[in-house]
Amino acid sequence: MSQQPAVATQVSGEMDKPLISRRLVDSDGSLAETPSEAPKVGILGSGDFARSLVTRLVGSGFSVVVGSRNPKRTAGLFPSAAQVTFQAEAVDSPDVIFVAMFREHYSSLCGLSDQLAGKILVDVSNPTEQEHLRHRESNAEYLASLFPTCTVVKAFNVISAWTLQSGPRDGNRQVPICSDHPEAKRAVSEMVQAMGFMPVDMGSLVSAREVEAMPLRLLPGWKVPALLALGLFIFFYVYNFVRDVLQPYVRDGKSKFYKLPVSVVNTTLPCVAYVLLSLVYLPGVLAAALQLRRGTKYRRFPDWLDHWLQHRKQIGLLSFFCAALHALYSFCLPLGRVNRYEVVNLAIKQVLANKSHLWIEEEVWRMEIYLSLGVLAFGTLSLLAVTSLPSIANSLNWREFSFVQSTLGFVALVLSTLHTLTYGWPRAFEDSHYKFYLPPTFTLTLLVPCVVILAKGLFLLPCFRRKLSRIRRGWEKDGGVKFALPMDHTLAQKTSHV
Repeated sequence: MSQQPAVATQVSGEMDKPLISRRLVDSDGSLAETPSEAPKVGILGSGDFARSLVTRLVGSGFSVVVGSRNPKRTAGLFPSAAQVTFQAEAVDSPDVIFVAMFREHYSSLCGLSDQLAGKILVDVSNPTEQEHLRHRESNAEYLASLFPTCTVVKAFNVISAWTLQSGPRDGNRQVPICSDHPEAKRAVSEMVQAMGFMPVDMGSLVSAREVEAMPLRLLPGWKVPALLALGLFIFFYVYNFVRDVLQPYVRDGKSKFYKLPVSVVNTTLPCVAYVLLSLVYLPGVLAAALQLRRGTKYRRFPDWLDHWLQHRKQIGLLSFFCAALHALYSFCLPLGRVNRYEVVNLAIKQVLANKSHLWIEEEVWRMEIYLSLGVLAFGTLSLLAVTSLPSIANSLNWREFSFVQSTLGFVALVLSTLHTLTYGWPRAFEDSHYKFYLPPTFTLTLLVPCVVILAKGLFLLPCFRRKLSRIRRGWEKDGGVKFALPMDHTLAQKTSHV
């Protein structure tokens, strides 16, 4: 299988066009013509995944033979360059055969045991959650037990049919591969690379159970951040409900339950977004303080802090999500009946009070600055979210990515703090805003961000900044590594923080 793939025949149609040209770059940089004979691959199965796999293999220059129980009925579903025939005929000539069928259908292939002897079987199946828990052995191991004379390789089970059709640029490029035979893994790895993906060696076939569990995990890195965001939302929603809805009803008998769907939600969302953004940068502050206290970077952080650092990206994206919802809710507020009635009632009160002009200069300036700071904070947060996408992050070098995520992220936190202070500064000192003796909601949200901002400012002091830079460059307080920083201290700041 070390032969370079080439296009078997010229086929019509956009889906049948080869993805790899006949002319490939040789090792010396010159263009070389690939051999005219294309490697032949067999596929057992005619489902959606099998059709997508055939499309990708044909486009990558392979000659594909599809084995089906009813080739006449399924032939029209595959590219014209692929040969569709009965299963017995499809397994004769290819050395590598993809088994694209469910586990319960493996036994139907036992009649082909003699023809499959000595061939490489690539298992692409995935179990359901119930099947994964019920069976102790993986699908690949079960297939190997049915065909002991074959070499079984587990691969392509984490790649979706859509990714196979549209190309690896629109999905995950990594393809975990495991098998007990190194030569078989090497052959399949070369096919993976020819198809535009990146093989990842997962070891022996025992690892197939772990590989098959990968597609069963639903956003494993988002569970803790999502629960954190949900917990914050519930807390602030209940807190705002008690202050803005329950207190007027208990004290004055006013029913303001109409605020629950929009107003209370819109008051809660910025609180959650603001606290989540501060929680993105708080673990970095704690890690820096821990390194200063220990005097070294060569000791592991506590597990809780290590996990916190690993979830910063998800927490930041959830913060952006809540901020975006807050912006949308704010735009919708003037469309509601409540806002219209309040404007009319305010106008009537102004007429009854014989006031022809209502203008509070300080209030106007404060709200204009408040809105401007909010737009700037949301714009900066949007930039952070965009650069978190793998396609954008991969186009940035380390210094650019660190500047956006660290420096601009801290700027977003400062702007959000100023936005919050501008909104609530007068309310913090008025007794009427302490309902049920509960302080205004924004005062609670300021606690963590202010701690982060103050700690960041403290670490900028020369006494702390210099020591922290030395620690991150390998210096140890009680160790044998002793050195002085360069005279130009800014050079040390531009190096990567390990």
